Amino acid sequence: MSRVKLATEQWQQEMPELDLLPMEVLGRLGSAARQVTRDYLEPFFKSHGLHQGEFDVLATLRRSGEPYSLGPTQLFEALMVSSGGMTNRLDRLEKAGLIVRSPHPEDRRSTMVTLSDDGLALINRIVPLHVENEAQALSGLTRSEQAQLNELLGKLIDGWVERDG
Repeated sequence: MSRVKLATEQWQQEMPELDLLPMEVLGRLGSAARQVTRDYLEPFFKSHGLHQGEFDVLATLRRSGEPYSLGPTQLFEALMVSSGGMTNRLDRLEKAGLIVRSPHPEDRRSTMVTLSDDGLALINRIVPLHVENEAQALSGLTRSEQAQLNELLGKLIDGWVERDG
C-alpha cells in the first residue's frame, strides 16, 4: 500500500467527517513528481554529466532558435529561478565549455548567453533520449490515459493562473 493511501486511511479512521480526496490527489501528485525526478530525471541527467537545472538552461537556449542566444534575464524568467541560481548554473556550464558569455550588442551593461558548438551538439543528442526517458516514466499509462492526465493537469494549472492573475 502506498504511503499516501495509508495516510489517508489513517486520517479517515481518526477524522471520518473529512473529505480526504484533495489530500489524496495532491499527495499522489507530489509523490509521482518526486519519484519521476529520483528514478528517471536525475539519473538521466547525471549520466550525461549534467544537473537538471543545467539541462534546462541548454534546452531553453536550444528551443529559442538560432542563434541559440538569450540574455540572462530572459533565461531566469523562462526558467523561474533566482538570478543568483542562474549565475551558478551559467558559471558551471561556461566552465564545461557548453555555453559562451559575450557582451550584449545593444546594451553594454548586459551579456548574452549562447550555446557553444559542444553545448549545441550535446543538447541535440540528448533531447531525443530525454523524451524517450520521459515516455518510459509514463509507460504505466496508455497513450490515451497520458493525454487525459495531461488535459486534467493543464486544467488544474490554468485554473490557478486565472485565479492568481
